[in-house]
Amino acid sequence: MFVMNFSDSNEMQILAGEYALGVMPPEEKSVFESELRRNPSLAAAVADWNDRLLVLSPPSKPVEPSTGLWQRIERDLPRKTSSHRGDGIWSSLSFWRISSMGGMIASAVLALSLLTMQPDSRAPTYVAVLQGSDAAASWIVEINDQTLRLRPLTKTSVPAGKSLQFWTKPEGAAGPTSLGLVMPDQSTVLSVRLLPGISTNQLFEVTLEPESGSPVNRPTGPILALGKAVPL
Repeated sequence: MFVMNFSDSNEMQILAGEYALGVMPPEEKSVFESELRRNPSLAAAVADWNDRLLVLSPPSKPVEPSTGLWQRIERDLPRKTSSHRGDGIWSSLSFWRISSMGGMIASAVLALSLLTMQPDSRAPTYVAVLQGSDAAASWIVEINDQTLRLRPLTKTSVPAGKSLQFWTKPEGAAGPTSLGLVMPDQSTVLSVRLLPGISTNQLFEVTLEPESGSPVNRPTGPILALGKAVPL
């Protein structure tokens, strides 16, 4: 069981950031909120994080698109029969709607990740926040000049006989490149030499595959999380 140390100011700031970002696991959130009701210092830390993230919030008044905008986009985009097999998600209008807030979320999660970074760690030059179909951030990819780190932000249930596989696809590439199998509850660190390059808007995804991984050089199972790399 995870024990929260509210007497440590650095850990309290990290916990407050996770709570403000909405990435704190439910079982930890209830404990945190109990402490929040009686701890003025913790409440102040959460308020401080909310102030920092305020500039990243959507406009208070929704901006309505012009009449027929989505219909025109849907008409102009190529359609595919399935968004759960092969490359279908890459041209899915639903994904692009969901990921329109990806840059904002990436900036917010990066702020938290920088707080947790060890002093001798290399700062990331690219970050990608991977989101599920519900638009919730579930993984974060941090890349510097030597390593790529894939870190889970939520718990992912993996059925028996299945595994999670990590992929990337630069803009213009013919298809995604496998970066191997990953564990649902721990970070994965890879050498950047395994990447087919790194660039703005490069796609990263986690898919559900057979236990030994995809039998072909492309995803065969449903895409659980997907996001685009943004430079820092």
